[in-house]
Amino acid sequence: MEDQELQLKVRRVSDKFTESMYVLANEPSVALYRLQEHVRRSLPELVQHKTDMQCSEEQSQGAIYSVEYACSAVRSMANSCVYFKNIDGLLRQAISMKEQISASQGRRKRTVDPANPRDTGDRLNPGM
Repeated sequence: MEDQELQLKVRRVSDKFTESMYVLANEPSVALYRLQEHVRRSLPELVQHKTDMQCSEEQSQGAIYSVEYACSAVRSMANSCVYFKNIDGLLRQAISMKEQISASQGRRKRTVDPANPRDTGDRLNPGM
């Protein structure tokens, strides 16, 4: 009877040991299988997120470029104040010169005698 009990205990121990070895030997395979399963499920979603992020990044870069370009344009406009003042001065000079020319032409017309049309005709056609 002791032999049967001893054999039963040895069998239990060896079965437990075999089962433990089997689990330990297959545990990495099961873990890798679960990992692969997870990757297969998650990968399409992750790829979609990546493409969305790349698209958002491109749009952001475009917006940043536009803002920087607009800022540089505003800065250059602020620096152009000197040029506008110069243009303003030149326009004022041109207007005053035009007024002077108009005033001198008005004086010339008044000096010509409107009662003597032959004088003006002689001036216009000197060959006659």
